[in-house]
Amino acid sequence: MSSHRFPLRPVAIAATLALQTLVATAQTAPAAAPEAATLSTVTVEASADASAAGLPKPFAGGQVATGGRVGILGNVDNMSSPFSATSYTNELIQNQQARSVGDVLLNDPSVRVARGFGNFQESYFIRGFLLGSDSIAYNGLYSLLPRQYISSELFERVEVLRGPSAFLNGASPGGDGIGGAINLLPKRAGNDLLTQVTLGTASGSQLYAAADIARRFGPDNSVGIRVNAAHRDGGTGVDNEDVRLDVASVGLDWRSRNARLSADIGYQDHRLKQTRTNVTLDSTLTSVPSAPDSQTNWAQPWSYSNERDTFGTIRGEYDFTDNVTGWFALGKRSGSEANSLANLTVTNALTGAGTTYRFDNTADEDVKSAEVGVRGTVRTGSVKHSLVASYDYFDSERKNAYKFDFLNTQSTNLYYPTPTLLQPAFGPFAFGGNNLAAPALTQAKRLTSYAVGDTMGFLDETLLVTLGARYQTLKIDNFAYDTGAPTGGNNDSRTSPAAGVVFKFNKQLSAYANYIESLTPGETAPAQVGGLPVLNVGETLASYVAKQKEIGLKYEANGLGATAALFSIEKPRALRNASGVFAAEGQDRHQGIELNAYGEPIKGFRVLGGVTFLDAEQRDTGSITTDGKKVIGVPKQQGTIGLEWDVPGVRGLTFDGRLIATGSSYADSANTLRVPGWGRVDLGARYVTDVAGKLVTLRARIENVADRNYWASVGGYPGAGYLVLGNPRTYSVSASVEF
Repeated sequence: MSSHRFPLRPVAIAATLALQTLVATAQTAPAAAPEAATLSTVTVEASADASAAGLPKPFAGGQVATGGRVGILGNVDNMSSPFSATSYTNELIQNQQARSVGDVLLNDPSVRVARGFGNFQESYFIRGFLLGSDSIAYNGLYSLLPRQYISSELFERVEVLRGPSAFLNGASPGGDGIGGAINLLPKRAGNDLLTQVTLGTASGSQLYAAADIARRFGPDNSVGIRVNAAHRDGGTGVDNEDVRLDVASVGLDWRSRNARLSADIGYQDHRLKQTRTNVTLDSTLTSVPSAPDSQTNWAQPWSYSNERDTFGTIRGEYDFTDNVTGWFALGKRSGSEANSLANLTVTNALTGAGTTYRFDNTADEDVKSAEVGVRGTVRTGSVKHSLVASYDYFDSERKNAYKFDFLNTQSTNLYYPTPTLLQPAFGPFAFGGNNLAAPALTQAKRLTSYAVGDTMGFLDETLLVTLGARYQTLKIDNFAYDTGAPTGGNNDSRTSPAAGVVFKFNKQLSAYANYIESLTPGETAPAQVGGLPVLNVGETLASYVAKQKEIGLKYEANGLGATAALFSIEKPRALRNASGVFAAEGQDRHQGIELNAYGEPIKGFRVLGGVTFLDAEQRDTGSITTDGKKVIGVPKQQGTIGLEWDVPGVRGLTFDGRLIATGSSYADSANTLRVPGWGRVDLGARYVTDVAGKLVTLRARIENVADRNYWASVGGYPGAGYLVLGNPRTYSVSASVEF
């Protein structure tokens, strides 16, 4: 354990020194006349990505923005983008007391939050395809944030871009991102002084404290600094669970007439103890066990999962002329993980009887990412061209070690867990790879790409046509456990095209359509599939190309925004064909309709959410038992609707409610294990007031008000149908003071 500890004290000292500097700077500034506190929200005007235009403004109601980053195209207004995207604001994050990216994305009807394989990593189903949290981008650069869990204190906005994005963002390093991409924007100092302290508590006697401080100084306030720090410690609503989180970040920015720079450095230490695990269904089961009491915890008392990450970025932009701007960005992350787990496998669906065994793993990962590009505008006759070109680079090395003892099982039960108080020693027949105390290199990735694009504006820019392509090279090398010998990998190149069109009927209504692809590394042929031998074992298949076609409408007027999208995505899948060869001959086809609404159509009444209808079908699988069946973990319908109401006559008081509903899905490819759908209601309230000239915000929230027992997700890793139990009724309260 000691090899994985990293003291927070150096970070605390650095944060303290930064705060002292800020205070000294503030004290040297001319004193302003005191003013009465107002109920307005601090708005961050500075840019998170060092662009001249800054962040897109919030839409009416402040919960989402009027636009967001669309990969290589930069920040694009919603009504001008040929893609479907939503950018959730920090105001929404704070008001809902969201703790992580997953908490924020519960508001998105196109997204469902799941859990990664074998640990507590957040995974996300977007349009029915999985995206791992280690494939999230930070200010446009992949995989720089903590791999398993990302604390909300680290970001200003959560941007969701729906659909494949190989041209826009480059291939996802995790081999996923087919249904969509997520980009997080760091916090920057706004034009107003900010000193905010938040204290809170939640179910399980969990305590929370956070500080958010921002200052601008120098000539014309050209330099900004923003410091965030948070600590969370204690139990949860689940019996005997315990979580400890320490997070700190510093964001810097500088701007002049022609140049802008920004930089971030962050640290997160996330420690879980006796956290409730996934539930695997034994292959002999013919039905799914009923969800147990939501507070039940079958995790073993000795189990834990620790993750520690340090990361940083720097981004710059320079205006060569009024019409031509160049940019660069660099980022790096170093992270380590250590886990001792005991997942539950249910062997009897009726009684809940099952088994568990010890599984340990450790990992170290180093990631480097960079991009450089240029964008500009030019006119050819009546046509305006917005041109862009970029080069992207990604490099990562992952070291792993593991040991599991599946021949030494302990009996337990889903409904009446049997704890093993002492951690069982590994038996003589335990399996493992590499040294847990010093994990060794198992995979190295290098992804490079060149991209060019042109958005052409016709008819006084009422018709926008975007064309682009990205040439990508994927080089992935795998290494054997214990020996380090090369075991193959992927070395492939491909050009990924994209096309989009937007027609603006007027300022309030536009129609759009797009064709775009994703690119993911091909699989390596295993020795067997379904117990049958594979003739080309060890061969790595060519990279997979998923293709999307989409059309939609967008409307924004009188404080209300609405979108409707119809899409179809086809993704190849590998199978053992009739000749015994492992080949990419199957297909998953996801077709769907998305309806979304957002904004403040009536003063003091806000809406956010929508519904998604989805048909995710396995096709040409090579087996009559799976042909035409639904994809694991993907429901036919899902929706989220949130409402906020400012109480008339009580200035500063707001109530909010949210309904989340998800249809049934399947835990196996043959669709014999049906998992019931679920719904839950969340309620919240906040009160903003003036106390001794200070702005105070009191927040309270109850999630899963009815305390329903339900399976919240199915799967979270390709081909796996494990279950994750939903959280019980959970409360949280907090108080924020702005000095």
